[in-house]
Amino acid sequence: MANKILIANRGEIALRIIRACKELGMECVSVYSEADADSLPVKMADEAICIGSAHSEDSYLNMTNILSAAISTGCNAIHPGYGFLSENDQFAEWTAKCNLTFIGPSSKTIGLLSNKLNAKKIAMRYHIPTVPGSLEPVNSLEDAIRIANEIGYPLLLKAMEGGGGKGIQEIHNQQELHEHFDRVRLENKANFKKDGIFIEKWIANPHHIEIQLIRDYHNNIVSLGDRDCSIQRRKQKLVEESPSLFLNLDLRKQLTKDAVTLFEAVDYVGVGTVEFIVDNDFRYYFLEVNTRLQVEHPVTEMVTGVDIVREQIKIAFHQPLSIRQEDIHYQGVAIECRITAEDPLHDFLPSPGMIKNVIVPGGLGVRVDTHIYPNYVITPYYDSLLAKLIVWAPTRREAIRRMRWALEQFLIDGIQTNIELLYLLMHNPDFVRGTYDTLFLTKFIELVKENNHESII
Repeated sequence: MANKILIANRGEIALRIIRACKELGMECVSVYSEADADSLPVKMADEAICIGSAHSEDSYLNMTNILSAAISTGCNAIHPGYGFLSENDQFAEWTAKCNLTFIGPSSKTIGLLSNKLNAKKIAMRYHIPTVPGSLEPVNSLEDAIRIANEIGYPLLLKAMEGGGGKGIQEIHNQQELHEHFDRVRLENKANFKKDGIFIEKWIANPHHIEIQLIRDYHNNIVSLGDRDCSIQRRKQKLVEESPSLFLNLDLRKQLTKDAVTLFEAVDYVGVGTVEFIVDNDFRYYFLEVNTRLQVEHPVTEMVTGVDIVREQIKIAFHQPLSIRQEDIHYQGVAIECRITAEDPLHDFLPSPGMIKNVIVPGGLGVRVDTHIYPNYVITPYYDSLLAKLIVWAPTRREAIRRMRWALEQFLIDGIQTNIELLYLLMHNPDFVRGTYDTLFLTKFIELVKENNHESII
């Protein structure tokens, strides 16, 4: 039987998977909500099937509808993309029970690593540095106060099952702990269906570094290098680059070694990312494992020449990796800017509406992953990501210059976007020097608000 893949996602990542399927000669089916009936994935897939109303709970998070769509269209595999059900161990388990291939790690592996405390305990077992904090769920304010007094303020309240920067609250003193503890528990239960939270020490101004790995069923494992994802707003990434300018050679080797150790410890098969934070004294701490394809995977593809999505699909069908570690030669620098339908000067307020016109940049070393087109309607139901603009150049300075030109050429008319902010960021002297951390963007936006644009570039 020929392989046929159902894509359980939407937007640019659904298009990215469709293109990989086409290159592999595999048929694909795009699912869509009623709000996405006119989307490009619907138009470009071999087949498309509606799975529910606009609300995610009725469509892209509806496991029964998605599995029924896969079976009814004759698919034998499901690719979850990122977000939605991509790190849901129950969905991976149900997929396998329906005799469908889940394009990702096993449900057991996802279950082990999606729980941040479990992942932290595994890292500690292998002597990988972790952030000081609780090792069990914190269920009462009294326990929270006790732990806070032991590790000291400031600290973070974190959801055990959180992701995408959600489920995290900074706490600077005991009064804030009193004010936020119950609210964080309730919000996390509403968002992640579980009320388990834990406490970690807040690490001041770190770099957010991640290691991209691929491992197949034949015990071949390949590191595709590192990414620096420290430019963030509300703990969600906005700009990523590879390789990280911050890491030295010894630290890069140690992070890669620890990432490989974690993969082997849980018998991880597939594409995944191990995330760390690194402070200004080059002390590093394990953060989490993302058991899925990352939004920012294109920067790694640009510096390695490896098609990560193709390798991911082939691994799921038990094919060996087409590359070995000795085949990987890192070349140049890649930078990705996430273009979003938001107003960055007004707390990133979402900006739904109809796109009147689109002009997409191009040229050597420029890549745009997007699902938008003229007269496409941005709805308020989903993530605000419109496009990923990725550039490559032999050096970082050249990559920054290329990104400036590309942002100048990128026009999205009819809605508010963050393109102008990104353009200003690419001219900031500290960013150009590479002297930035996870708090940099917050300070930069305040500078933009306080001054006219010409005075900060």
